[in-house]
Amino acid sequence: MISNNRIAIVNTATTFDDFKAKEALDLALIFASYEMPVALFFMADGVFQTKANQNPELIGNKDFIATFKALGFYDIDDIYICQDDMVERMVEGELSIDGAEILPRTQFKQTLNTYDLVLTF
Repeated sequence: MISNNRIAIVNTATTFDDFKAKEALDLALIFASYEMPVALFFMADGVFQTKANQNPELIGNKDFIATFKALGFYDIDDIYICQDDMVERMVEGELSIDGAEILPRTQFKQTLNTYDLVLTF
C-alpha cells in the first residue's frame, strides 16, 4: 500500500512552465493531507521555483509560490534543493521556502534514492 511508502516529488520545471510546478505542489499537499510522508526536491530548472520575491502577476499568473509558506502546516518538512543546479543557473539570495536543505548534487541524488516512490514534474 502506498501510504507506507515515502514519496518524493521532484520539481524540474521553471516556476510557470506549463503548470508543472503548481501541479507538483498540489500533489504534495494532497498526499500530505492524507498523512503520507512526502518530500519536495528541486533540481534542474526547478530551482527557479525556490527564488523568493517572484512577481507572477507581471506575466498574468497567480502567485502559487506563496503556498510554500503552508508546507509546515502540512508537515512537509523534507525539502531539498540541488546546490549545483542553483549555481549553474545563478539562483542566489533569499529562498521562497523556509527550512529547505541545499545539497551538493551527489548528496542530493543519494537522498532522493532513499525514497520509495519518485514522481517527477
